[in-house]
Amino acid sequence: MSLLFPKWMNVLPTVAAVGGLLGATSVVGAFWYYATPKFFKVGYMPVQPEGGFNHQIHAGKLGMDCRYCHTKVETSAEANIPNASTCYGCHADGKLVKFSESEQHKAKTNFIREAYASDAPIEWRRVHKVPDYVRNFPHNIHVNAGVSCYSCHGQITGMPVVYQAQSLSMSWCLDCHRNPEAHIVPRDKVTQLQWVEKHLAERATGGSLAEAKKLLEAVQANPPQNCGACHY
Repeated sequence: MSLLFPKWMNVLPTVAAVGGLLGATSVVGAFWYYATPKFFKVGYMPVQPEGGFNHQIHAGKLGMDCRYCHTKVETSAEANIPNASTCYGCHADGKLVKFSESEQHKAKTNFIREAYASDAPIEWRRVHKVPDYVRNFPHNIHVNAGVSCYSCHGQITGMPVVYQAQSLSMSWCLDCHRNPEAHIVPRDKVTQLQWVEKHLAERATGGSLAEAKKLLEAVQANPPQNCGACHY
């Protein structure tokens, strides 16, 4: 038998066990990282009509409040996309005096006037979408509780083209619900994203935690009544 099975073959079961364990660990590790929303959704930036709506200019440089366009975020589960008439209110011919002499600017925004004239919606491409097993993300519940747009959408005021800044996965949602103090801000600051970014950064280093706890206690004392917004 020794001629058929040399002595060195005694180590084969050990090598096979170690190799199998390492292989299984590698597969699980790769799946854990690469097959998650954090890897394949963060940074998603679909091509928008005519280059998209430049939030860096509108919300950042011009200081437009999020609610000017997304008018229903405080009353509806859905953060509505503005219709063409909202855009046309600023981009009608001759309305923007500063840019009225720029033919390049007029050509770039002509799709707005065409959509308004034809009473057709602008076909914006959706960026943020929760998984199919989630009923929806109730914007009104979160906004009225003091969760800023920044916590989910990132620093929109610095985005020429909007991209997905967070994974929107179940674990990401649970992390926030386990530690809401890290995200809640005063309701009148919810859409002031630059203030929120600075404030949350200070809180992460130990500052303003007492204020965060007071805000959370206020929400807990008067919780949202529409449980069906999140739960079936």
